[in-house]
Amino acid sequence: MELYNGSLDICEIQNRWYKQSTQKNCGALITFVGIVRQEDGIEALSFDIYEPILKKWLEKWEDIAKQQNASVFFAHSKGDVKVSESSYIAGVLSPQRKVALKLINDFVEDFKANAPIWKYDVVKGERIYAKQRSHPVLGAGILGD
Repeated sequence: MELYNGSLDICEIQNRWYKQSTQKNCGALITFVGIVRQEDGIEALSFDIYEPILKKWLEKWEDIAKQQNASVFFAHSKGDVKVSESSYIAGVLSPQRKVALKLINDFVEDFKANAPIWKYDVVKGERIYAKQRSHPVLGAGILGD
């Protein structure tokens, strides 16, 4: 789990993960990069993270991946990330492409639904909680869970 203040240096992170993967006998390293897009007049997104629950969430996925002889990686931003910059990268390293493709999809979908990361729109310099795009997070005590 890698957390950074502000936008991510995708090239550095992805290259580092690739270099780590060359030390293992794997045939696939698949990554997904999330980019902040312009919508509803936002100039950025801002993120708060509850690290203890996020760590438990990641440990569950590390176990799922390990059972398939694979590994998962991810990095996420804290604070503000401007439009057209990246706030999220996830990766799966696996001996087989089909395992990696399925795992990256399942990992990203579960992350979107269950990771304890709260998103805010930044409009005219003001942080506005993006409740309409938020989901309840089990154990976080907000959004009625």
